[in-house]
Amino acid sequence: MKQLEQFPYRSPIGMMDVILDGETLVYLDFSGNPGRVDRLLTGRFGEFEIRRAEGSTPVHEALESYFVHGGDPFGDIGLDTGGTPFQRSVWQALRQIPPGSTLDYTALAGHVGNPRAVRAAASSNARNPIAIIIPCHRVIGRDGTLRGYAGGVERKRWLIEHEQRCRHRDAA
Repeated sequence: MKQLEQFPYRSPIGMMDVILDGETLVYLDFSGNPGRVDRLLTGRFGEFEIRRAEGSTPVHEALESYFVHGGDPFGDIGLDTGGTPFQRSVWQALRQIPPGSTLDYTALAGHVGNPRAVRAAASSNARNPIAIIIPCHRVIGRDGTLRGYAGGVERKRWLIEHEQRCRHRDAA
């Protein structure tokens, strides 16, 4: 049985779950959705056990930097997303969207070389196991509206606006 550790992280917009396999991040999202945790991790690990842990990790330090300064301070964080090759290509494309910028689902599908796979790209976005670092919050509807986000649309709005404020502050 796979042994994982879950560390709480208090962000400015709610508690988050940082779940590690050793030093590798396997899950990051806002707390309060145990069904999502189980669904995403069971598909990857089969049977697993999560041990609650306390303390700070490099993920916490990077998140703290993100929430204070914006940008992308996550380069040194080891990630294990699991997923199909298509999902991993979508998640890699998400990491290429600059902080504070947005992209619609049609453009996201085009970035992975399959412009007709809009629904598959949207589904992959929804199955992203590592929020913020793999910035699924930066994907919006073609008409510019904020669409579904596992953490809630208000948090999605906050994250995009936070990144835009930080980008403008850094440009000044």
